[in-house]
Amino acid sequence: MNPTIGIALLLTGVLLVPVLQVAHGQKVTSLTACLVDKSLRLDCRHDNTTTSPVQCEFSLTREKKKHVLYGSVGVPEHLYRSRTSFTNKPNIKVLYLSDFTTKDEGIYTCELHLSGQPPTTSSKNVSVLRDKLVKCEGINLLAQNTPWLLLLLLSLPLLQAMDFISL
Repeated sequence: MNPTIGIALLLTGVLLVPVLQVAHGQKVTSLTACLVDKSLRLDCRHDNTTTSPVQCEFSLTREKKKHVLYGSVGVPEHLYRSRTSFTNKPNIKVLYLSDFTTKDEGIYTCELHLSGQPPTTSSKNVSVLRDKLVKCEGINLLAQNTPWLLLLLLSLPLLQAMDFISL
């Protein structure tokens, strides 16, 4: 093989790896919606395999018009700014929309943006109708990647053996 071609292939491989990591590093895996009291909760789960900062945007499309609810990409509309609260964790972004009514029904989108060359975007949609929404279950500790829960489950036999608990 020609050494020039070999070096070009090696450089191409080296340059492609970071691009593939960036594209994979911010993929939205699911978007779910449920009710907590009178608030809509949107859970946007995503892969987190990059150290680059990820920008997030939650939006509502109603009657063919996009309304930005929260985000570091678009400017949130004034109507929603005071009604939203946002939680950012490594593999999940959670948005609460308070005082949820039928006027807030529509298609909700979670969109993640990762700057780089080329810039990448990943998104998921969920259709939300007030009458079809389920109430949010208790906190899913396993989904929150909580190591202390695993430790507790693994230590139950030890606690039983020492008569601290009886099942």
